[in-house]
Amino acid sequence: MIARIPTTAPAAPYIAFLDALRAAGFRGEIAQDHASRTVLATDNSIYQRFPQSAVFPVDADDVQTLARVVSEPAHQGVRLSPRGGGTGTNGQSLTDGVVVDLSRHMNKILEINVEERWVRVQSGVVKDQLNAALKPHGLFFAPELSTSNRATIGGMINTDASGQGSCTYGKTRDHVLALDSILLGGERLRSGPVDEVTLALELGRQDRIGDVYRCAEGIHREKAELIEARFPKLNRCLTGYDLAHLREPDGRFNLNSVLCGAEGSLGFIVEAKLNVLPIPKYSVLVNIRYAGFMDALRDARALITMTPLSIETVDSKVLLLAMKDIVWHGVAEYFPQESERPTLGINLVEFSGDEAEEVDARVTAFIDYLQRDTSVERLGHTLAVGNAAVTRIYAMRKRAVGLLGNVNGEVRPQPFVEDTAVPPENLADFIAEFRALLDGHGLAYGMFGHVDAGVLHVRPALDMKDPAQAAMVRPISDAVAELTQRYGGLLWGEHGKGVRSEYAPAFFGELYPSLQALKRAFDPHNQLNPGKIATPLESAEPLLKIDEVTFRGELDRQIDERVWQSYGTAVHCNGNGACYNFDPDDAMCPSWKATRERIHSPKGRASLLREWLRLQGQAGVDVLAPAVGGPVNFLRSLPTRWRNTRGGQDDFSHDVYDAMAGCLACKSCAGQCPVKVNVPEFRSRFLELYHRRYLRPLRDYLIGSLEFTLPLFAHVPWLYNAPMGSSGVSKLMAEHIGMVDSPLINPFDFKETCRRWNVITATPKALAKLDSEQRKKGVILVQDAFTRYFETPVFAAFIELASRAGFQVYLAPYSPNGKPLQVQGFLGAFTRTARRTASRLQALAGFDIPLVGLDPAMTLVYRQEYRKIPGLECPEVLLPQEWLVKALQALPVTAEAAPQAYRLLGHCTEKTNAAPSAALWNDVFEGAGLALASQATGCCGMSGTYGHEARNLPTSKVIFEQSWARALTVENEAEPLATGYSCRSQTSRFHNAKLRHPIQALLDHYRASASVI
Repeated sequence: MIARIPTTAPAAPYIAFLDALRAAGFRGEIAQDHASRTVLATDNSIYQRFPQSAVFPVDADDVQTLARVVSEPAHQGVRLSPRGGGTGTNGQSLTDGVVVDLSRHMNKILEINVEERWVRVQSGVVKDQLNAALKPHGLFFAPELSTSNRATIGGMINTDASGQGSCTYGKTRDHVLALDSILLGGERLRSGPVDEVTLALELGRQDRIGDVYRCAEGIHREKAELIEARFPKLNRCLTGYDLAHLREPDGRFNLNSVLCGAEGSLGFIVEAKLNVLPIPKYSVLVNIRYAGFMDALRDARALITMTPLSIETVDSKVLLLAMKDIVWHGVAEYFPQESERPTLGINLVEFSGDEAEEVDARVTAFIDYLQRDTSVERLGHTLAVGNAAVTRIYAMRKRAVGLLGNVNGEVRPQPFVEDTAVPPENLADFIAEFRALLDGHGLAYGMFGHVDAGVLHVRPALDMKDPAQAAMVRPISDAVAELTQRYGGLLWGEHGKGVRSEYAPAFFGELYPSLQALKRAFDPHNQLNPGKIATPLESAEPLLKIDEVTFRGELDRQIDERVWQSYGTAVHCNGNGACYNFDPDDAMCPSWKATRERIHSPKGRASLLREWLRLQGQAGVDVLAPAVGGPVNFLRSLPTRWRNTRGGQDDFSHDVYDAMAGCLACKSCAGQCPVKVNVPEFRSRFLELYHRRYLRPLRDYLIGSLEFTLPLFAHVPWLYNAPMGSSGVSKLMAEHIGMVDSPLINPFDFKETCRRWNVITATPKALAKLDSEQRKKGVILVQDAFTRYFETPVFAAFIELASRAGFQVYLAPYSPNGKPLQVQGFLGAFTRTARRTASRLQALAGFDIPLVGLDPAMTLVYRQEYRKIPGLECPEVLLPQEWLVKALQALPVTAEAAPQAYRLLGHCTEKTNAAPSAALWNDVFEGAGLALASQATGCCGMSGTYGHEARNLPTSKVIFEQSWARALTVENEAEPLATGYSCRSQTSRFHNAKLRHPIQALLDHYRASASVI
């Protein structure tokens, strides 16, 4: 039995503030629940700060209401922190006050001016979202980030973000034309370059905006020489209150230079007008391999003189992690590995432009240089030609941040000194000392970065649960801060200051009081993201200290080590936020995309489970203890679970349950998360524990038993179809059981198919009689309940296709797969089912005849969930394309067959957990003389039985409309095909169209070929 964990409430001053906010007409959501606060307590840093609450403004008016209320004398002790994507590596948006999330609602692109090349956006717009909207116009927003698919424009402005290509394109502030900000008190500041006449008017205002202008202009006028002397001449300059650029090159005054990089400590940025650029029409990436990482760094000095667009570097640790990742199959050809001379470093050197001939000429000259120059040993190079190839390699490079967290063991690379910037000519020597420092502490580390800008991301590996290792954050940070200053650089060159702001006074020196004066002008009571960058002049509140803010590891070490190891796929989430991917045509976490609620993301669910495990441990509960008894215990505990459920107890477990219930169990997180957070796995474990205390709904039992009852109903299909097809029963099912749109058993005559194609039941006895030639021409078809009974024609199509190809089909006796049981958390029943089914398959696997399953979600269970059960051995069950790619090779392609183009809408689980196999469909169709293009789509929203649960119906429909509905309505002559039963079922339900399986298209093709018949 798990413990009841009462939820916590915000402190009294914050409750009063939130009540006043509601009374003032705030229209957005206000979240005071323990779950929302837990999810927002972390980012991608080593820190954890539990907020009092979170608010989600719907528009700028809401933000003004918020700013007015919090400025009232009664609420001047309330602290606020703006938050965008929440992927900062330095705790920038973490607070013990109120999180102001500007990403949930304020994410609209307001205006695109193609002629003048600018856009106007709300602060919650994601960078890749903006570029997707600009691409049809041939434009893009240039500052590049590894987190571009989840980083918001507001977050980019607040950290003055930049990354790959910054030496050519500059930082975010270089592309900000105007900002629309809300200041404390509710005044709206519209800032941009102003001439002397306008500046005089602003200086004469008798309000907070006037105070801000007078303070900033006075600092620039009085401290100009000191600013010139103090600010380093670097591509990354000095983020946070950038005094050096208050005056534009043309002399105009621009307050945006201090707002860009202010980390929300001066005001709320609600809109931005941005400069956009033409997309280069042609790119080539030269991928240079080195035997040593320092060779790559030293070579970059000379490579910069060739003026490429950018030079990115990756060390061997990151490269080896990438090789194990889903992204590698798309880029492996560009990084050939030599056993004798392994690659320990790479430089990615990009050349781009509008004229292919001009770019190719520059690349040719560059290659000539590489061949002539012998100052550095290079192992070789490859060329990625064209934007598509370049994009694939950069996708691998972008994942480097997250991949560094995907290592074995508890000692993992940590971000706390990881974006130092020094003059590029000093980088190699600086890194040599940096490495010596870490080596002296006996620490491993990973490195990647932008060598052309002198920025390298170095992450020392620590177990932050170990107090002794966590204590190393201080000496290492102090030493790196001193080292960067000595080399003329900065501790924070790219990812902002956040908690590391304590080093600001040393870096700014005599200028630091000017920063404090600026902070006071904007935020006199230190309410906006306090402790970051600067405190108001004369304030008694200090800057945050890097080792006084709570480390995430301090809380993590409260979890029993046995529990920690057992729940590794949850607790190792490092907050990189890859699951916040905005792209609706990407499979990653459909529930997040549909709800925009962070508790419904893998990161959110992992955060909740980690907190739940900690609290259960504090309550003295051993979550690893097995349930006692069995059926008798189930009956004995029924009254207690009934009372717990009916009592409506306040329990944090309910919050966790609600988050888990929203998961589609599509496993995209398991395949795409860089650190392999696997929500379906720990979700099922949580559900099992949760229902030891609380009753299960009848719906769970119906879903879990479906594989067992369907074969029985198939003998008398009318007994199932008649009630399920009745509107009255459907209404009762929806209202009282929570199931909708139940599929019906297909009336297809499967026995006739088996007779026609001489299908033989696969038994060990029958298979043992076959000779070697017969075995070579045999295939064992493994049945799954959904395709076999709900989509029998698809099942029959495979039999006919295989038979026409000259193979004898053997039908494995039906045995439940167990996936519905696993998804619903019936783990004991799932384990028993898996052992029984695996044993039956194992008995058929010893005859060198391949086993094939049709539905990808069900088939992959054999190679994933089954293999996690101790002592269970399960043979390999192939996906159909894995078998067909070889089986159909003998079939001739005839000219008489009418050419037909197809497009494949793949199944999420297949695309993200078996990506190389999913790509084999293209090879299968090519071998048949057919054209098949893989179409980018997200989730269909069905995912097994998720879409059939009434509680999920609205979200299921939103998910379908976000991607699949668009994909199916786009003008395209190619016929859409779908590999997943769920996907075809969902399309039939919401689009009133019946998609075919690729096997059915192939069968029609070969039927039309007289030579095959």
